[in-house]
Amino acid sequence: MSSHRGSCHCGAVCFRIDFEIVELTTCDCSLCVKKNALMTRVPERALSILKGEEALALYQWNTRRAKHYFCRHCGIYVFHRKRSQPDHFGVNVFCLDGFDASSIPVRATEGRGMSVEEPTPRDEWPGPRLVD
Repeated sequence: MSSHRGSCHCGAVCFRIDFEIVELTTCDCSLCVKKNALMTRVPERALSILKGEEALALYQWNTRRAKHYFCRHCGIYVFHRKRSQPDHFGVNVFCLDGFDASSIPVRATEGRGMSVEEPTPRDEWPGPRLVD
């Protein structure tokens, strides 16, 4: 099993994943497009926060099932609990120390078609509306 350490830009949040990275993903939902992250999916048990849990800020929108974590000091997105698999995290591989993503296959995931269940959705959010 591989172990990878990572952090936000300012170093307030440090974490480790104990998982073999075999695939990276991109997503075309309205949030992922704006944050432009390259992610890997890891089971909940594979992610350990080593320092700075109190420095994490939480962003939730739409169904509030996904939980997106950012450093409250430098603003860097480090990982998120996945909407489609709440027992997994999507980890921003650009935060992993010395990680070379160039040899790992990248799969584009389709997020544009996810349902929008927010009572007051922005026009820029694609996807079918489930709330009138």
